[in-house]
Amino acid sequence: MPASPSTARAINDRLALRLLQEEGPLTAGQLKQLTGLSRPSVADLVDRLTASGLITVVGEAGEQRRGPNARLYGIVADRAHLAALDVRTEGVSVVVTDLVGRVLAEASVPIVGETGTGPVVEQTVALVERAAKEAGVAGAPPAPGEGPRAWGRLHTVGIGAPGLIDPATGELRDSSGLPEWHRRLVAALQDRFPEARVTVDNEANLAALAEQRDGAARDRDTFVLLWLSHGTGAAVVLDGALRRGASGGTGEIGFLPVPGTAGLPSATDCDGGFHSLAGSAAIVQLAGEYGLTAADAAERPAAAAVVREAVRTATARGEDAGHFPDGAGHFLDGAGHFLDALADRLAVGVASVVAILDPGCVVLGGEVGRAGGEELARRVAERVRRMTPLGTEVRPSTLGGGAVLRGALLTARDRAQEELFAPPER
Repeated sequence: MPASPSTARAINDRLALRLLQEEGPLTAGQLKQLTGLSRPSVADLVDRLTASGLITVVGEAGEQRRGPNARLYGIVADRAHLAALDVRTEGVSVVVTDLVGRVLAEASVPIVGETGTGPVVEQTVALVERAAKEAGVAGAPPAPGEGPRAWGRLHTVGIGAPGLIDPATGELRDSSGLPEWHRRLVAALQDRFPEARVTVDNEANLAALAEQRDGAARDRDTFVLLWLSHGTGAAVVLDGALRRGASGGTGEIGFLPVPGTAGLPSATDCDGGFHSLAGSAAIVQLAGEYGLTAADAAERPAAAAVVREAVRTATARGEDAGHFPDGAGHFLDGAGHFLDALADRLAVGVASVVAILDPGCVVLGGEVGRAGGEELARRVAERVRRMTPLGTEVRPSTLGGGAVLRGALLTARDRAQEELFAPPER
């Protein structure tokens, strides 16, 4: 059954907006070439999108001939503003952008462990307010004729946080170890920015979306991201779709029972699970057993600093410590043995995931995964090959801990564009 004229127009409009988002400003002729539409259809499309305030003339093409055909059309970037937050137990980071993703302001604040729930929530909301004001967003007057969702205000706020997301409500669940202020924050931001869409997702899930869009998994529609930061987690992408599970708990690998721990995890505590082997504190303790400490003690999580230093040391002159004087050789040998021991631990978790999902690719994500780089990924891959017959590529993250903020921003932008680019109701 052929599409109705209004449906066809809506499809063409969305196609043109997507091309303008991906390619940047285009002329009507370039839109015609890329969409395959007729010249009159493109002219009508440009008129509709311009009248709706979604695109505007942003310049002229560098062609000899000037005039209407040389006009460059681009998305109206300040049609909406977005905020993304990366919420950790030890701090919060925020970025504010326009509709096409241009960063307008960034800010972060550490969270002291003994700070009460109320003050932390207020501190975080104030951080978002300051970033919005710096970006020139907060308090901007509505454009003439605009309704309650005025230009110049935050349209969508995306939040990445540890913990389970209830798939029915989209809210953070009251899971073990999650600070109370994490759950209070979403409501507080919604109260402060009542016109904005405020959404929250698990940090590992958002990191996986970012790695797939812009990072280590750009060529994969099926992969698993192993999140290695202060804590551990995983995200599962199958056939291009993020899988969350019946209760939103897909990827809670910290609770995975594994050998080498003092006991078993419980429903309220992941101690004894994979987290006890691969969490930041466990990695730092393991490094200490090999006489290694982080050169940058201020880096967080501490595990990323010690892993980065071990990789730098082990690869500075090669892995054969016997070619160097006793002191240097001993230090190089310690770094290499530590990376081997860490790879042994990580391979247990990776092989368990591979045995169930057969993803073909596992990305070592988070700050620790990026710090380990190709060196740690190679060692993990060698061990996984000995543990499973299923071919699995192990890759290091290219985005590291920044993947959470990037994923939250991409999700916010997609949701804002889905609403703003939707055809008007007739």
